[in-house]
Amino acid sequence: MKLAFFGKFWGMNQGKYVFAQLTAFLPARVFDRFVAKYCGNKWAKHFTCHHQLLCMMFGQLSGRDSLRDLLVTLTAHQGKYYHLGLGKNVSRTNLARANERRDYRIYEEFAYELIALARSRITGHLEVSTAIEGNVYAFDSTTVDLCLSVFWWASFRKTKAAIKVHTLLDVRTSIPVFLHITEGNVHDLNALDALRYESGGFYVVDKAYVDFKRLYTLHEARAFFVTRAKENLVFRRLSSQNPDKKTGIRCDQRIRISGLRSRDYYPEPVRRIRYFDAELGRAFVFLTNNFELPAQDIAQLYKQRWKIELFFKWIKQHLRINSFWGTSINAVKTQVYIAVSTYVLVAFVKHELKLARSTYEILQILSASLFDKTPLHVLLNQKICKNVKEQNIEQLKLSLF
Repeated sequence: MKLAFFGKFWGMNQGKYVFAQLTAFLPARVFDRFVAKYCGNKWAKHFTCHHQLLCMMFGQLSGRDSLRDLLVTLTAHQGKYYHLGLGKNVSRTNLARANERRDYRIYEEFAYELIALARSRITGHLEVSTAIEGNVYAFDSTTVDLCLSVFWWASFRKTKAAIKVHTLLDVRTSIPVFLHITEGNVHDLNALDALRYESGGFYVVDKAYVDFKRLYTLHEARAFFVTRAKENLVFRRLSSQNPDKKTGIRCDQRIRISGLRSRDYYPEPVRRIRYFDAELGRAFVFLTNNFELPAQDIAQLYKQRWKIELFFKWIKQHLRINSFWGTSINAVKTQVYIAVSTYVLVAFVKHELKLARSTYEILQILSASLFDKTPLHVLLNQKICKNVKEQNIEQLKLSLF
């Protein structure tokens, strides 16, 4: 599919601000199609959905903590609005009203379009010895605590509100391919019902997602799961293999679930692998419906699940989803999907410019350089000084007496 961009990047970035160069990678016509689909600009005179998107992205990239913080920063550079693509005027009232009222599905579907574009260009790698043809996904959720008196709709506990962001992460590219936002009291298992399984794909989940009825639905879709077994698993061994214990594999069994209800929910055999991790000094028991891959590769696949934990940690630290710029469910979802779009945009730019820096380093540079006019590929391709010897200066100790 051919996508039209806000502007051709190469040859047109002379004199353009870094923020404008970065947003030039966004597919403008695709975004306009979603705006028209949900009538996003129906009542807009000056502040359109496009301006809202760029304002929110600017806040994400510059690390603003609140809506007021964002507007104070933008107002100081009011003469640059046109060149930044922010329109004639940005006010706190207009941005807050847009976050509350404009349909979040505009930004949800645009985020998925960016994800599809990034995945079509970016080819990652998988740290597994065997070449796996299907995609490998990790699925988990993260809880974002909220103030109960403000976010009264996000029920979680008696004294606390929260939402859960259920995420399906492409392990090879570290790009989220699916997000499902629910109230904090929704059990993680229920989010599995929202997934559409890909034939031949591998889905790595924690043992909290062990529900044999849902796992059998995944199995019937001709997909594969890799998870940890619960301690109270009841099973009957059908056959065993003789593994090489030097690889850490202690047993590789073909079993049948024999629990009272579980055997009816999952009537077919399951593979059980016991693995000892020498680094951690712990033994792990894995379950999978794949009988072809070596047992060691199944253990290595489960290790890839930690990438989604790193993604949650990274996005909470470097993108603003803990402090929301609106109180309604529509405003919260709008901010989350724009935050994900910002993350995917930075990953896409990193690939297109063939940058050696990490995504964290790129965001650090961008946060302090959005108003610069340095060409983006020059700014982000500067050599990293790794051999700088800093003087060892002792800090002064202040005494209270």
